[in-house]
Amino acid sequence: MGIIKDSNLSNIGKVIKEIRLEKGFSLQELGNRSDVTPGLLSKIENFRTIPSIPVLFNIAKAMEVEMKDLVREVTANDRSEVIHIRKGETIAEEREDSEGLTYFNLLSQSIPESDIRVNLVEVDAKTYRPPVATDCLELIYLVSGQVHYGIRHEDYPMSAGDTLYFDGSLLHSVENKTDEKATLFKIYFMNRPE
Repeated sequence: MGIIKDSNLSNIGKVIKEIRLEKGFSLQELGNRSDVTPGLLSKIENFRTIPSIPVLFNIAKAMEVEMKDLVREVTANDRSEVIHIRKGETIAEEREDSEGLTYFNLLSQSIPESDIRVNLVEVDAKTYRPPVATDCLELIYLVSGQVHYGIRHEDYPMSAGDTLYFDGSLLHSVENKTDEKATLFKIYFMNRPE
């Protein structure tokens, strides 16, 4: 399956920073040219906020690029039912405002308004849970051990450090084939009733 491209708007900040650095602008210089404060530019570039259309327009104009160049990595309609990210496939995000911290983006995905439930799940050795379906989107990060997730007719073997994101309405099973307990961090994004 490979790496799935992020599909959310926060990628705009990454592109703005790339173009700003290519053009040799400091945050202050771009702020002066665009009438956007350096503080807001920093928040955009460090994935802390998403710019409004007028702000995005001013930034594009100041850097002498088209707005489409700033949103080139936003692919909101390119959704996958299952995203499987193996340990080492994540890329560190550089954040100038977080010295000493390294952020690894496990998932950037726009989702409908929902409630969130977070669980730490222990899967005993030699355990198989038959397929179930939920009304949730599910994100799993394997903290320790090894498991296999079956989704539809595909097998997703997971080792510590792997991430799996999928539509829980797809029948899915989990199996620990090893002699050791596995621990996973699981987030459910539950749709709210209308």
